[in-house]
Amino acid sequence: METITLVGGTGELGGGLARLWARAGLRVVIGSRAAERAAESAADINAELGIDTVTGMDNLAAAEAGDVVVLAVKFAHQRATLERIQPALIGKILVDTTVPLVPPKVARVQLPPEGCAAVITQSIVGEATEVVAAFQNVSASSLRDAEVRKSDVLVTGDSPEARQAVIDLATRAGFRAWHAGPLANSAAMEALTSVLIFMNKKYASDHTGIAMTGAEPA
Repeated sequence: METITLVGGTGELGGGLARLWARAGLRVVIGSRAAERAAESAADINAELGIDTVTGMDNLAAAEAGDVVVLAVKFAHQRATLERIQPALIGKILVDTTVPLVPPKVARVQLPPEGCAAVITQSIVGEATEVVAAFQNVSASSLRDAEVRKSDVLVTGDSPEARQAVIDLATRAGFRAWHAGPLANSAAMEALTSVLIFMNKKYASDHTGIAMTGAEPA
């Protein structure tokens, strides 16, 4: 059974994805800066779904345990978290969900000088880790609402094979997922998150997402 680690898995996005993958039959490890908090979140998901395949650990131990690692932390915690877990990422795919939101103006696009958060992630973890960016445009609140259509997921990365692996994982979680080009293209999805936040406020929603038209994912 493949093991998926969610670093920052006690947050809304990380916890929501953890629940979807656990429901799909994958072994899930929730990571947190506090191992106790991760264990509590894992126990809650196990109890909710009637399973015992979700465990909780501190972020480093969780990253070591995962076959694929998903980074689901705020932009402000990106560097410190990655520097902490970097040794555990060598030879693995790291799925980066980071969006460079800069409070208080989170509804305004503010990309970093490096171009995008995913490029920063790759520079921190090094070439021995394959970074793929995805899930930036997924509304965390929509993950708990079965009646709401999940946003499509655009997947970027410099390795087509690694992108496909993440597309397969997204599909297991119930998303439509698409190849969206090299890692630098993550800038478009990261920027779009601020647009979606603005639209949520404008139209009194918390489920705004994206959907591709004119083609079907392979």
